[in-house]
Amino acid sequence: MTISQERPATGANAGDWVPRAMPPIGIELNKNQRLAAALRILAAEGCSEHMAGHITVAEPSGLMRVNPWGLWWDEVTASDICVVDGDGAVTEGIWDVTPAIHIHTELHRRRADARVVVHNHPFHVTVLSALGMVPDVLHQTGCLFDQETRFVDEYTGEIDSASLGADLADRIGDATVVVLANHGVIVTAATLAEAAYKTSAFERQCRLAHDVLLGAAAGREVTTIPPALRPAMKSSLLARVSEVYWNGWIRRLLRTAPETFA
Repeated sequence: MTISQERPATGANAGDWVPRAMPPIGIELNKNQRLAAALRILAAEGCSEHMAGHITVAEPSGLMRVNPWGLWWDEVTASDICVVDGDGAVTEGIWDVTPAIHIHTELHRRRADARVVVHNHPFHVTVLSALGMVPDVLHQTGCLFDQETRFVDEYTGEIDSASLGADLADRIGDATVVVLANHGVIVTAATLAEAAYKTSAFERQCRLAHDVLLGAAAGREVTTIPPALRPAMKSSLLARVSEVYWNGWIRRLLRTAPETFA
């Protein structure tokens, strides 16, 4: 992609504004319900591929909650969630989990900040992964990923052992969003709300980048958000948007798919 010279930084941060009140979701969710909701949300946002992919939430004890093998993200309910130990062995739950759980176990082991790890193969992420690129900061939401994104350019097939998971974790390092060449994406976050928002937003940025590539191929000039403006916008998005996004989706699921929480 050919990018024009970035425009000079103008404008101001939104300051310390906070809303007087936040619309509630009207229910207190337990840990399994929250994970089932995250899976449903990201499936609806186009961030899943059939029954592939997994989301893990690490507990202080070293255990992890994860979706089971064999169920599509849009059909998982709270009662389907499994608990696994640090080696990926199921300790609670009626279903099994994929050997690819080691993508998660080793990241959790190395990264205290990565309490939630999301992995799947969203379509537009995989388009960019085949092109060997990550999206430029083309829109204000893309500021969320400024200095956060990494490309891992070696595809070694399925990660189905602790040693392969450890190798991948080493290459990921401290990045919170990683595009895997010819594969998919890994997103890490401190909470499920932040992880869901970031994963959905990143797929949208990849879709935007794909469409902008088409415009660039037609000779149109491409601009990006100036670097000086990115930190303030990133901070604002992290502070304000994740909770709003999450609460809105939970209210929608309560209306349209209440079985999620069963």
